[in-house]
Amino acid sequence: MAIPQKVLERLTKEVKRFQDILKRAKERDINEADTVVIITDMLSNIFGYDKFVEITREFAIHNTYCDLAVKENGAVKYLIEVKAIGLDLKDLHLKQAVNYGTTQGVKFVILTNGITWEVYSIRYERPIQFNQVFSMDFLELNPRNAKDQETLFLLCKEGLSKAVIEAFHEHQKTVNRFTISALILNSSVVNVIRREIKKIAPGLRVDNTEIEDILKNDVLKREVLDGDPAKEALARIKKAISKATKQKESAEKKPTEPMPAIEPQQES
Repeated sequence: MAIPQKVLERLTKEVKRFQDILKRAKERDINEADTVVIITDMLSNIFGYDKFVEITREFAIHNTYCDLAVKENGAVKYLIEVKAIGLDLKDLHLKQAVNYGTTQGVKFVILTNGITWEVYSIRYERPIQFNQVFSMDFLELNPRNAKDQETLFLLCKEGLSKAVIEAFHEHQKTVNRFTISALILNSSVVNVIRREIKKIAPGLRVDNTEIEDILKNDVLKREVLDGDPAKEALARIKKAISKATKQKESAEKKPTEPMPAIEPQQES
């Protein structure tokens, strides 16, 4: 992930300063309203947003208000639900943030108390689904550490304009233990394993079912085969394979245009 130099300089300067501010605020156990003030300044000084144009406090959503909204070219990109700095974030708070997000129709919502930041992606299915994209403890960040810089950049204005959080989330959904486990059990991969086994012991009789049973029972962990994440990974793979198959069949059925006939040239 290429981070502009000016962003790195801003992170190096501002993260440490706000870590000190948050520590003092935690000691004073400031309330939610004061926590919102600090986070607004963080969005401006650390993440690069114009607090007078791109940040809206008390963002109206029907008959209620979300604490903060971050905009790009006037469009709301994500909502931020803020809790007092001394309050632990709970499922009830997450439900509140997701409800705000779905009502507004945004892809991402943030739940934070200033120190803990949790970023969630919303999928508009029936019923609505959501999952955590990443979380961070702001007091544990090292602004000179490359991994921490990349995490912070996901929320920066410069990263927002390049859709880096979308790319990060897509990578996260695709390159994980559930997807890789599902791919290993795919028939094309099992076929490869069977062929390689036959190279080791030519003439040995082995079928795909036997290999699949070994993979499921002795090689892969049960936690990557069961549950919603495993089902979602399998569904994504099936969808991708189906799409690729249809594209291949369509390409094969497409008639090729005949070469134009070459008129014989008459000698002058």
